[in-house]
Amino acid sequence: MVRDPSGEEDPPSVDDVLDALADDAARRIVTALTEPKTASDLSEECDIPLSTTYRKLEKLTDASLLRESTDIRRDGQHTTRYSVSFDAVTVSIDGDDDGDEGTERRGLAVEFSRPEPTRDERLADLWSELREET
Repeated sequence: MVRDPSGEEDPPSVDDVLDALADDAARRIVTALTEPKTASDLSEECDIPLSTTYRKLEKLTDASLLRESTDIRRDGQHTTRYSVSFDAVTVSIDGDDDGDEGTERRGLAVEFSRPEPTRDERLADLWSELREET
């Protein structure tokens, strides 16, 4: 399944985002993604076992930090590539203050600044949606 975090209805929790970014191997993966890459490419480049790479990619994608896309090949051996799905992630203090002393509820909020998808990414998304419907 190809997942595009920019189209998700429910944003990830602050805990999911911070947990994904707290991991050294996951941060190495994010910084290595200067262009879309496969899990094998990332495993080799970041010197992380492939099984661990897949777990980190899953965690980063679930936290809306990465985007999956599929390279369509004529031979039918399609390839999943991963790319960074944000320009910036902002964590801020979010709070409701109703004016009564001691009743202020504060927490953290996360907000993403996302790049516009390229023409190739939009085409790949359309192809993925078509494949899911058939």
